[in-house]
Amino acid sequence: MPTRGTQDRARLQAPSLNRSRRRWAASVSAVALALGLTACTSSEDTRPAPGASKPSSNGFLASPGGSGDPYPAILQRADAFKAALTEKQRAQLLQPYTFENASNWHTYPQWYLGDSGRVGLDLGTLSDEQWDALNALLAAATGTGKNEGFDEIQQHLTADDHLRQIGAGDGYGRGDFRVAFLGKPSPTGAWQLQFGGHHLALSNTYSDGALVGATPSFRGIEPLDPFRYQGNTYAPERQEHQAFVTLLDSLNAAQRVKAELDQKFADVLLAPGKDWAFPATPEGIAVSSLSDRQRALVIAAITHYVQDIDDADAAAILKRYQGELDETYLSYSGSTSMTSAGDYVRIDGPSLWLEMVMDTPYTMDKPHPHAVWRDKTTDYGGLGRAS
Repeated sequence: MPTRGTQDRARLQAPSLNRSRRRWAASVSAVALALGLTACTSSEDTRPAPGASKPSSNGFLASPGGSGDPYPAILQRADAFKAALTEKQRAQLLQPYTFENASNWHTYPQWYLGDSGRVGLDLGTLSDEQWDALNALLAAATGTGKNEGFDEIQQHLTADDHLRQIGAGDGYGRGDFRVAFLGKPSPTGAWQLQFGGHHLALSNTYSDGALVGATPSFRGIEPLDPFRYQGNTYAPERQEHQAFVTLLDSLNAAQRVKAELDQKFADVLLAPGKDWAFPATPEGIAVSSLSDRQRALVIAAITHYVQDIDDADAAAILKRYQGELDETYLSYSGSTSMTSAGDYVRIDGPSLWLEMVMDTPYTMDKPHPHAVWRDKTTDYGGLGRAS
């Protein structure tokens, strides 16, 4: 993690930014109201029933335009966001669809990465209307559950605003995030919606009108404990962390011995730049050996990450992972309480790769989680994968 200290970020302090942030909050509230979301710490899942589109063999919707297919709205809102930008902003937004650009995501804030970090458009340059258009796009491309998908992203942005407010540095805040279209959004051909910043990476890859890759998907948060910001309470990664703690706590002594790894971890194994570097042999305890209750807890932990994707595709992806559960393994390192720096947990399947580690304290006095969801077959929509 980068060195502490306030950074000189004059470009994030344009006169319109505070006004835009207030209008942003109002626009998010309007979108959240329409989706049935609230900014709270509840882990209750209020997700509506997903669409009935038939999944393809890779776990995504088999064909665009079917019942529950989100792509028409995503494409329409991508075009609307692009149209709302200035010529200069569009030039920053539209980037070549290459593996170099797609894999250029990180867990660190943009100010620390400098010119070598994330391509795309700085959100600190957006006007009120442009924020509205971006939020509409994100709402179409992500899940509608409480503390999942769209709601979770908004809370992540608020968490970074919170860090800025408490004096962690001027380089924090939603203005330090970036959005990019890698390739041109279109009913045909391939492109990626890339959105991210400190502790957040969204990588949705589309081809011929369908989602073909929802990973890498990174989520971290500091603080993990609920925090207050402008009169509301937020804890966007609390339920993900608790799901892993509950799962590990369910293991008996013999199961813990089988699941424990010898390796120690300072960060997630499949971190930025570690693309397609999945271990050849799974480690830990076979999920097939677990009780029905424990298998349900494995699915619950997975679900909290998959549901960050639009509802219809999330249902298809989750069905694929459930079908591979007997070939999936659970492992951990450190304490099963996931409270100390270096505590680590992993779910490793034929397709699924999901891991969380407790990172050392940085702006707070407690460790905080870093988690990454990868897919061994559809990371980046397959872009950059060795044949």
